[in-house]
Amino acid sequence: MKQSADLQTILTRRFRVDDAANFDLSKYDPKDKADIGLSKSEGKALMKVAKKRLADLQDLLYANGTKSLLIVFQGMDTSGKDGTIKHVMSGVNPQGVTVSSFKQPGPQELLHGFLWRIHIAGPSAGRIVIFNRSHYEDVLVTRVHPELLEREHLPGEVGTPEFWQGRFDDIRNFEHYLSRQGTVVLKFFLNISREEQRKRLLRRLDLKDKRWKFSSADMKEREFWGDYRHAYEEAIRHTSCDHAPWFVIPANRKWFARLVVIHAIIDTMENLGQKTPTMEPDLASSLDKYRQELLDEAG
Repeated sequence: MKQSADLQTILTRRFRVDDAANFDLSKYDPKDKADIGLSKSEGKALMKVAKKRLADLQDLLYANGTKSLLIVFQGMDTSGKDGTIKHVMSGVNPQGVTVSSFKQPGPQELLHGFLWRIHIAGPSAGRIVIFNRSHYEDVLVTRVHPELLEREHLPGEVGTPEFWQGRFDDIRNFEHYLSRQGTVVLKFFLNISREEQRKRLLRRLDLKDKRWKFSSADMKEREFWGDYRHAYEEAIRHTSCDHAPWFVIPANRKWFARLVVIHAIIDTMENLGQKTPTMEPDLASSLDKYRQELLDEAG
């Protein structure tokens, strides 16, 4: 089994999109295991260690209160967004983490620009915010179903190449703004194959206690598989930057996808170089005094 530090480097580099201009989604295998010979049981053991490390790093983030982290999850239906969030973040302090899920915008939200509801849900200093779906829905779902744009009270011509380029520019500028305010942005595309999606949809229908997860909309959207893949490819190509990178996560094996995600988060947080906050001498002295008073009570 690979050492954890080596594994972290391998996984972070392998699945991060660095050459965005030439990004080709077909080159990313949903079954990829990074050629490291890791078994499922070994992966689960490493996951326990990683959760402890992530919890320690979150404590430092919260204590320093100068940086924040925005984690974006996108993926086709059944790609495992909910399960990944649940397993990766299960060891952190819930007081410092918020999960927001962006469904179709309501009437009030449609009266504003598409980034309005996203901005107000962003993280404050010291916190981690997770987007289960995000502002990228506005260059994914609306691109596959451009008729949805008719509800958005938009001026001028919509759905043109210039229109989509404008949205990509807006997203890049917005994420750049966040980074300059101290928010680190990480974006994960959970990449499953069409065949794996078929199996997971069947599993939902075969297991009675899973049927509540099934939606007829999943079958309808499955018809647009190729259109969504193209939309994801375009979105990643135009918006993966150093300050807000995309990671294409092989998600056919859930346990492996979760391991890649948690190591990418840990790697990013370690690079922040945050330390335990130091106290002013007067404050430290007063705390020593309070400590002695509490000790004296027992005497």
